[in-house]
Amino acid sequence: MRQKERQERSKEEIYQAALTEFGTLGYEKVTMERICGRHEISKGMMYHYYSNKDELFLLCVERTFADLKAYVERDAGELVGQGILETIKNFFMIREYYFQLHPKQKMIFEDAMLHPPKHLVAQIQELRGPIRAVNRAFIQQLVNKMPLRPEVNPQKAERYLESVEYYFQNILRNYRGDRATEDIHTMFETAEEILDMVLFGILHQSKVESPPAPCAGDDANQTSI
Repeated sequence: MRQKERQERSKEEIYQAALTEFGTLGYEKVTMERICGRHEISKGMMYHYYSNKDELFLLCVERTFADLKAYVERDAGELVGQGILETIKNFFMIREYYFQLHPKQKMIFEDAMLHPPKHLVAQIQELRGPIRAVNRAFIQQLVNKMPLRPEVNPQKAERYLESVEYYFQNILRNYRGDRATEDIHTMFETAEEILDMVLFGILHQSKVESPPAPCAGDDANQTSI
């Protein structure tokens, strides 16, 4: 085996070990010593390629983002031709489908996005750039086809949908509550409930009561305070 091939195989072995540890325990509980000890990797080989756990964690984050981006691009292309509501629902669920297939990457993604190490925030945001661009492009195309309310311009709608998409998995998880172990099909039905409220609201506007008008004497009393 050529030297370059041996090096690539060694780096992949280290990556897979890091993926297992970060994807099971999260960033805080993982150490270089643990990765080496649990996966029979010599410290000499480990430190030859990676100087600390931050490098390994960022490698796992980068690969997770890249794999997720490829998955989103592939599946989003299949949504062309669907109705607007069906497209939004399926687009929001793509990430959940991916993480159902890759649970280790799910923990790494949540670690990086929801409670990242403070000293790595800037690097994580940079690594997130490509997948964020894909999401924005898809949402922009979607908004162009949506019958928006007169007071909601496309820019507002795009920011809103991007914000919802970013937190959708957490909303879905909290909304399910004790039903967190539901299968993907039941989760899909739950997503429909959430998106119905996200897109159309929960208040019946014609029945929302306006606050009572102040009495004439109230103003006089307030001015003496």
